[in-house]
Amino acid sequence: MGDDKKYITAEELKKHNKQDDLWISIQGKCYNVTDWVKEHPGGDIPIRSLAGQEATDAFIAFHPGTAWKYLDRFFTGYYLKDYEVTEVSKDYRKLCTDFAKAGMFEKKGHGVIYSLCFVTLLMSMSFCGVLLSNNFGIHMLSGALLGLSWMQISYLGHDSGHYLIMTTRGFNKLAQILTGNCLTGISIAWWKWTHNAHHVACNSLDHDPDLQHLPVFAVSTRFFKSLNSKFYERELTFDSLAKFFVSYQHFTYYPIMCVARVNLFVQTFLLLFSKRKVPDRAVNILGILVFWTWFPLLVSTLPNWTERVLFVLISFCVTSLQHIQFTLNHFAADVYVGQPEGNDWFEKQTSGTIDISCSTWMDWFYGGLQFQLEHHLFPRLPRCHLRKVSPIVQDLCKKHKLPYRSLSFYEANVWTLRTLKTAAMQARGLLWEAVNTHG
Repeated sequence: MGDDKKYITAEELKKHNKQDDLWISIQGKCYNVTDWVKEHPGGDIPIRSLAGQEATDAFIAFHPGTAWKYLDRFFTGYYLKDYEVTEVSKDYRKLCTDFAKAGMFEKKGHGVIYSLCFVTLLMSMSFCGVLLSNNFGIHMLSGALLGLSWMQISYLGHDSGHYLIMTTRGFNKLAQILTGNCLTGISIAWWKWTHNAHHVACNSLDHDPDLQHLPVFAVSTRFFKSLNSKFYERELTFDSLAKFFVSYQHFTYYPIMCVARVNLFVQTFLLLFSKRKVPDRAVNILGILVFWTWFPLLVSTLPNWTERVLFVLISFCVTSLQHIQFTLNHFAADVYVGQPEGNDWFEKQTSGTIDISCSTWMDWFYGGLQFQLEHHLFPRLPRCHLRKVSPIVQDLCKKHKLPYRSLSFYEANVWTLRTLKTAAMQARGLLWEAVNTHG
């Protein structure tokens, strides 16, 4: 080949995808990250999902320019013989470079300050309504305000989880614990564990935990074959109970969303008290204890159990708007089975996401995540820039004949219910078939 470089093929690289032998390729250079996977700040799941593959676009999406200098210590000495860059990837990488040169990844705007002030106002009004009033209506309004504040806090927690709020990693971690664990009762460790996997394997039925909701939901009939979850490392069994729930999922969707927060509390405890390695476990547990101190105390000050139950239920119902939004972004999008591939990063994000169109004055309500595709393509980009880059992303999708779906909140609900109903009708057929067979 006219040089002294050592080469391996993509097929040979694929063999290095085992727990004790993890290689990835970045810009055609092969790196052994077997030991680093245990220390990776983003967790082990993203690396394991892309192990044995070319992963340049994913690396660029999640890492700042300063991360490149750390790669050399993992270099194997091998280069990818058949390394190629698609036209889509070339354009995507150019956009990342242009945004970086413009300083957009560092310019966070004043949105964080506004959000913090808004959250403080909402929580103060909620607390005052509970503690300073004896009026039933005021108490219920206070529950609604608390739910609205949780929505806004979750957006801040999401942004801090992507290190978009503060200027240093340490302050971002502090923001993560405060916004996640202390104020909402949802562990940032659990969120990062699932969310990073979701970003890397967007809408993969067996790799993306955000689509794995059996026995209550199945967005695709492929779940009827009891897929093996690579994330949870267990089988997603489509048994008789799942058949029953899924058969009526288009009816139970909204009621379940109203109590979805309970599941997040449960998942938090399951992770924090599991044998799995959890970063900053002690701090996460301490933050959860803070939440489970102030929240029960606040509820206990209400005069009777009727008001206490209604207060909690109303707060959960208001917050369910956010849970609904998150599912609208993905439930009705394209899905696939299998490991995500690093060489079609842009394509997978466009096929697996749906934007929610809204007026500028409603951006606060959606927390920037109505620009779901833009966020998935540029997860390090502060939310104040997402609306600005949206036309650029649309043009790039049009250029490469890729889908760009932006629906109104109502339209997205219709699409989601239609997806759920389609799977429900087929599950109902299987349910009745089983009943008739077994009596």
